[in-house]
Amino acid sequence: MEPHHHHLHTLLPAQMPSEETLVKVADLFKIFGDPTRVRIIFVLFHQEECVRDIAQKLEMTQSAISHQLRILKQSRLVTSRREGKTIFYSLADSHISSIFGQALEHVLE
Repeated sequence: MEPHHHHLHTLLPAQMPSEETLVKVADLFKIFGDPTRVRIIFVLFHQEECVRDIAQKLEMTQSAISHQLRILKQSRLVTSRREGKTIFYSLADSHISSIFGQALEHVLE
């Protein structure tokens, strides 16, 4: 076994996960499979934002952004909090930023 592959084995369980778990993993990658959602994740990677500001940064309509945020929220990739009338969105946890960061690293290598 080559030493540089060793760290991969510590992250994955020895046993094949259940079908249900594998489907959830595949679904997660489907969510990452949309460029608009990836752009939203990139914006939220740096700081929490409201729909209006995300729409402005990505030069898209607020309704298009809201639609994608709903999907990201259903998939538990994004979380939200209300402040007065404004809802702020952020990445759900550090796993999301690390998956995203690693994917970016892989592509840029």
